[in-house]
Amino acid sequence: MDLQTALQQLEALQQKQYAYRTASSALYLDGVTVAPRDTAEGRGVALGILAGEEHKLFSDPQVGALLTFLEGETTGLTPEQARQVQLLRRGYDQLSRIPAGEYMEYAQLTNQASDVWHRAKEASDFALFRPVLERLVAFQKKFAGYFDSTKAPYDALLNEYERGMTMEKLDRFFGVLRERLVPVIREIAGRPQIDDSFLHRSFPVEQQRKLSDYLMEVLGLDRAHCAIGETEHPFTLNFTSQDVRITTNYKEHDLADSMYSVIHEGGHALYELGVNPAYDYNCLAGGVSMGVHESQSRFYENLIGRSLPFIRAVFPRIRELFPQQLENVTAEDFYRAVNKAQPSLIRTEADELTYCFHVMIRYEIEKQLIGGTLEVKDIPQVWNALYRDYLGVEVPDDRRGCLQDSHWSGGSFGYFPSYALGSAYGVQMLRNMEREMDVWGPVGRGDLSAVTGWLRDRIHRYGCLLEPGEVVERACGPFDPTVYTDYLEDKYRRLYGLK
Repeated sequence: MDLQTALQQLEALQQKQYAYRTASSALYLDGVTVAPRDTAEGRGVALGILAGEEHKLFSDPQVGALLTFLEGETTGLTPEQARQVQLLRRGYDQLSRIPAGEYMEYAQLTNQASDVWHRAKEASDFALFRPVLERLVAFQKKFAGYFDSTKAPYDALLNEYERGMTMEKLDRFFGVLRERLVPVIREIAGRPQIDDSFLHRSFPVEQQRKLSDYLMEVLGLDRAHCAIGETEHPFTLNFTSQDVRITTNYKEHDLADSMYSVIHEGGHALYELGVNPAYDYNCLAGGVSMGVHESQSRFYENLIGRSLPFIRAVFPRIRELFPQQLENVTAEDFYRAVNKAQPSLIRTEADELTYCFHVMIRYEIEKQLIGGTLEVKDIPQVWNALYRDYLGVEVPDDRRGCLQDSHWSGGSFGYFPSYALGSAYGVQMLRNMEREMDVWGPVGRGDLSAVTGWLRDRIHRYGCLLEPGEVVERACGPFDPTVYTDYLEDKYRRLYGLK
């Protein structure tokens, strides 16, 4: 085989992978947005077959031989081609260890689990979800061994979302957050609380949809390449760097919920839309890790979206859409309200200060589930106890407790810590950005182009060309969680008048 032929085969392989994954993603998007309620079975059959075909394609020994040949031709490869070979080898070795039957069965299971989770959450009935979750956990333990049998099972799963991450590192990270932030939370509990009652008036959904359109415009999301849909649990899907979908969920009596969901998912979308288009249809496409991805969504949602300059820029349009509801409300009132810090039940509605404690709870539960020291049947009891211990709140039902997130139904064990890591990464990015340019002047005018340009130059355009650690280092410098805790302490001490 000559090098040119091998490279053509490499390109064809990745395009076929893209086709299978796009078909599966399209079925998933349909299933959680517009598909009728009781239609999961047919999609499950299709998804199982697609997963089986992708497994067959990628685990073929000829693929291994192709990668081995290309690994011996490194001097003839571009950096992009060499990186593709590296990533594909990593994926091939993993997938080759998973029996095809298990791979198909798992694809069908996650489709079924998504449907069961939606029904269980609606009924607030963990017992309904428990059998399928037990199967998912069993699969995850088995897959962890396939991924890397030299690691502790949960470390192997963490590595899939944030390469190089371990329980040891996360324990230290979360330890810093507990030490620095718990005293602030307790001090705030003793102060008069910010009034956010006006955020819970009646806000018609149709007007909220218009607000979503406006926010996407401010974010710089080109609607010719980014669509918005509605679902129970918001998410972002990318098909190519020219085709990204975000979703949101509207609550009539919670204006901030969808507003910040759109900004959060918009941050994910900006990342995907900023990846070098040359990487479409190969394994360099998309964000490099979930931690880096969450750094972008949380950056726009909190560091920009909840800043006073941004609120001042967008508030006139918000009040125009809701003149009666916000008649006597100022931009400063709105800023304080959307930054109110108060321990709560729902992760996606949590304020910046308490948010990471929601993530810690899920991290502790996942560690025990995958480590074998916690059984699925005991999740509600442990969940409720941790919410009581960490946040001082009582969980009234499963819907607002252990059934609130969709991640486990999709098999995403090891994902949750990415939210906290991303939040911390984002603050270091902001501090570096502030040293290099005027951030808040343009943001105060509703112009985010310079902010997005900075992030695109240092993060977005690389896609998966670099390892996550390299991307973080380029944008943040050496990771230091105290930069994050300093930011939160300063912000919330000023908001609440603490010393």
